[in-house]
Amino acid sequence: MRSKDRRALLLEALTAGEEIDVEDLATRFEVSASTIRRDLQQLSSSEGIKRTYGGAILVHPAGETSLSQRQASNRTQKAAIARAACSLLAQDDILILDGGSTVAAFGHLLRNRRHRVITNNLALVSPLAEAAEIELTVLGGAVRPTSMSTVGPLAMEAMRRMTADKVFLGADGVVAGRGLCEASLDQIALKTLMMDQAREVFVLADATKLSRTNQAMWAPLPARWTLITDWSASLEQCDLFAAAGARVIKASQ
Repeated sequence: MRSKDRRALLLEALTAGEEIDVEDLATRFEVSASTIRRDLQQLSSSEGIKRTYGGAILVHPAGETSLSQRQASNRTQKAAIARAACSLLAQDDILILDGGSTVAAFGHLLRNRRHRVITNNLALVSPLAEAAEIELTVLGGAVRPTSMSTVGPLAMEAMRRMTADKVFLGADGVVAGRGLCEASLDQIALKTLMMDQAREVFVLADATKLSRTNQAMWAPLPARWTLITDWSASLEQCDLFAAAGARVIKASQ
């Protein structure tokens, strides 16, 4: 197993918030304890974990980056994911679009299509409101400046009154068998309701989001859902999600 893939699995082992043991991990992955220690040292510098005597634990969640910062990162991958998501649509599908930069990239591709769109993603209000064949509904509520999206009781109440064919979600991280992680319970509550109100669930996440656990709040995913990621996602990562019930689509360059 490549070190990158082993580190992804180590992060999954930490998602429960419990301390993990070096010797146990060495046995599990059939490598030396020193190899596991090197992996943990690497993760401690980049993925929000803390080394302890004999193991490691998750530390406090990372701070959020702004929407503009996220839009500037992995732009090629996000554009490819957006195109792959578009190919899965039927004309006249009713869509729920979550907040986030990858979902925003997808939403911009809808301007010449015919759909009813329900969204809390404020970055999409102007382009979709001007699209002739888009019937746009914006969920009201409290604005989160970091993500430029709405959350809270008003957004939840409106969302309860609508259903859709497909929901497209973003996240700070997505973990096989666990779900989506975000920084706030308001985000998690709305994402969970969005999933409840749609017939099909799609998660748009570039490879850097897979097995990422840098936030503390979690939204479980349904038994069957679709992950759309990019070409750099490893086979081992994709297999983990497939084993957890996901249909995995890797967007091409």
